[in-house]
Amino acid sequence: MTKAIRIEATGGPEVMKLVDIDLPAPGPQEVQVRHHAIGLNYIDVYFRTGLYPMPLPAGIGLEGAGVVSAVGSEINHLRPGDRVAYAGRPPGSYSQARNMPTNALVKLPNTIDFDTGAAMMLKGLTAEYLLHRSYAVREGQTVLLHAAAGGVGLIFSQWAKALGVTVIGTVGSEEKAKLARAHGCDHVILYRKENVVERVREITGGAMLPVVYDSVGKDTFQTSLDCLQPFGTMVSFGNASGAVPPVPLTALRGSLFLTRPSLMAHTESRATLEEMAGRLFRIVGSGKVKIRIDQRYPLAEAVQAHIDLESRKTTGSTLLMP
Repeated sequence: MTKAIRIEATGGPEVMKLVDIDLPAPGPQEVQVRHHAIGLNYIDVYFRTGLYPMPLPAGIGLEGAGVVSAVGSEINHLRPGDRVAYAGRPPGSYSQARNMPTNALVKLPNTIDFDTGAAMMLKGLTAEYLLHRSYAVREGQTVLLHAAAGGVGLIFSQWAKALGVTVIGTVGSEEKAKLARAHGCDHVILYRKENVVERVREITGGAMLPVVYDSVGKDTFQTSLDCLQPFGTMVSFGNASGAVPPVPLTALRGSLFLTRPSLMAHTESRATLEEMAGRLFRIVGSGKVKIRIDQRYPLAEAVQAHIDLESRKTTGSTLLMP
């Protein structure tokens, strides 16, 4: 028996229940992972609420780090005792242990502990594709990132700084502004008090921006577009405030580019996943990007963790401890 969070219906945090489950031996193409730490991410909310549909009942959670405890008969590249981390489907990381396919698993270097691994995989791989794939930033450029004090934001800003990029970040409080600045954000905009577009215009001397990275969604979509220079790129990679309603193509005035990337699409290829993870491990190993873990909750307190996440009380990365 092992403990896991399961949901039988979509809805608020209360639909998550901690239950005992029987964990059979892994199937021929699966491995069994015993978690040491579990990552909490806003995408988990999307699955819980049904914004991202999945068959029910189901587990939840897409990120974790631990040790391989058993391997299926057709698995030859992993062995019991291997240290691994992952960020990807199928959901089910909110558990003490689980069986899963190996497509999302990568070996975790000995130089990176389990807590760091679980805190950085989804957010770090997201930062990797934002900076290197959705829009390949260049040294000397200035970019805008919403939610700069969040888990992705703190990794993104440090990584961008290492690449010689100037980061403008939006945050909701003075406390979060200090946190963003401490992690490489050059200019911080308090979106509740300041006009984001006008501040961007001021910071850039009217040139505006080649790219905006927006994980907030509905509340910031138009603002993000308005911050772009002609032929600029809008990278919409989340819906923390709700899904963006349909917009006409004429909204992309100034020949703007709009993309809605996902980590799952980027990591579908094993070769690309290995490349992305390798780049993430190197930048973290270099010390240029530090992974900040600000909250830890017992697995049994997953409901409270979601409440805090959705109310924007969290900063940095959050872990559930099995």
